[in-house]
Amino acid sequence: MSEKSSSSGSEEDVDPESGQPVELGGVLSKWTNYIHGWQDRWVVLKNNTLSYYKSEDEREYGCRGSLCLSKAVITPHEFDECRFDISVNDSVWYLRAEDPEHRLQWIESIELHKAESGYGSETSLRRHGSMLSLTSAASALSATSTSSFKKGHRLREKLAEMETFRDILCRQVDTLQKYFDSCADVSKDEFQRDRVEEDEEEFPTRPDAGEYNHNNNGSKEKLFSPASPKGMNGIDFKGEAITFKATTAGILSTLSHCIELMVKREDSWQKRLDKELEKRRRIEDAYKSAMNELKKKSHYGGPDYEEGPNSLINEDEFFDAVEAALDRQDKIEEQCQSEKVRIPRLTPVPPGDAYSTIGTHRFATKVEEMVQNHMTYSLQDMGGDANWQLVIEEGEMKVYRREVEENGIVLDPLKATHSVKGVTGHEVCHYFWDTDVRLDWETTIENFNVVESLSDNAVIVYQTHKRVWPASQRDVLYLSAIRKILATNENDPDTWLVCNFSVEHDKALPTNRCVRAKINVAMICQTLVSPPEGDKEISRDNILCKITYVANVNPGGWAPASVLRAVAKREYPKFLKRFTSYVQDKTAGKPILF
Repeated sequence: MSEKSSSSGSEEDVDPESGQPVELGGVLSKWTNYIHGWQDRWVVLKNNTLSYYKSEDEREYGCRGSLCLSKAVITPHEFDECRFDISVNDSVWYLRAEDPEHRLQWIESIELHKAESGYGSETSLRRHGSMLSLTSAASALSATSTSSFKKGHRLREKLAEMETFRDILCRQVDTLQKYFDSCADVSKDEFQRDRVEEDEEEFPTRPDAGEYNHNNNGSKEKLFSPASPKGMNGIDFKGEAITFKATTAGILSTLSHCIELMVKREDSWQKRLDKELEKRRRIEDAYKSAMNELKKKSHYGGPDYEEGPNSLINEDEFFDAVEAALDRQDKIEEQCQSEKVRIPRLTPVPPGDAYSTIGTHRFATKVEEMVQNHMTYSLQDMGGDANWQLVIEEGEMKVYRREVEENGIVLDPLKATHSVKGVTGHEVCHYFWDTDVRLDWETTIENFNVVESLSDNAVIVYQTHKRVWPASQRDVLYLSAIRKILATNENDPDTWLVCNFSVEHDKALPTNRCVRAKINVAMICQTLVSPPEGDKEISRDNILCKITYVANVNPGGWAPASVLRAVAKREYPKFLKRFTSYVQDKTAGKPILF
């Protein structure tokens, strides 16, 4: 069953000789669980049983699960045209084919196997060869009982007998026809002989005229004698007549049984049809009810799960699923980074003074307010504030969190401090703000675009983040501004700042596909320079960037508090390490940008 699946099977679903469905095998995506999602499995349909293996090569190790299809309910998915579900009592398999055509092939094959599991299927009435003799046919007729119809095989046997009787009867008719033709020839010869005898009484010419008849070719042939037990050419007329009578009696008797069985079979089919129609009606009603219920409340463990406060999945399971999805994304990103050849981007960098000015666009006042708030509160020391908890400390990096919830939604503000050698605050903020290099270091974004450029140092950006199942996909619309705050004291360093905060824009309205998150994020950097020895010029060994990163994120929808906090504890340190390493790589060997 994203469960990217392919399925293959036999071109013919029914064996032309036996009339039974043949084995069908192929790859289908099967929903495993909420941690591993859809996985490709080798699925085999044979003898009214559906089995699956991890792969085709592992069939010899035994199947991982099987379903008997006699009472299975096959349900094509309402929205996913490649998916179908198979349920037997409380057991449900969620499967996805490569395309709708393969899904139809699998469903039809499964339905065919279900039909063959009972009696009275149409394909079971196919011809079977028979070499029955008259004796065996007679004994079969005498042993025939209408009660044997319960096994569902007598009609087929009777049809086979009819085939045998037909062949025997055809041979007997040919034999009798030859005999009748011979009799007709003999009668003609006798008539001619009588004429000759009358002539010979008047003109006797030949002593053996009554015993032989001259043929056209001049040879003599002995005529038929009624006293002989056999007729012309050694044909036993009496025996053939008795056999012919027995054959016709057998045909009539077998035909009578066939008619009786077919009448009963028709009644049975009608009853089964009525039951099937009633069963399908109940299934359709139950399916509609289940779909309506599914829209209201999540289905535990299934691929149709949607996040929400009424979810039946517990927080530990939710976290396991999120963590597994994040691990898969990390592996994919590492592989992409190792294979990707970076193309140098020659983006012009405006001088630092250009970022010192306050913009004149319609959001200029809001930007200035945000900048001042970050400069006032974000740079405060965390040591004396009991509301902030130190959750991560790795070398120069420290991550703090303050737990805040509103209406069940986690809004924990987060603050991280870090020191990075060899880069300046201007360089760190430039790469954090520049949208041309955003995808080079940001791994959580699926796509983004600049909705509007407000000025040289302010843009409005819309971006969607990769979905981490079972959470819904998130998008965000925010204004991003970069500023340089000049120091009021000549001994203090200048401060570079990038602030990103949510706004609204007519070109990026919220949609049902994503949950709109709200953010207020700031990257605040200061450059410390240690004087070089002697008359040496300042190098990157002499500079150190102190970073303060703050993030206030409203996820826009419900998710377990423990999961959000655990993910933040895991992802934010990784992000800081990944981003600062990227800046160090990009600036290595280049002139220092103060």
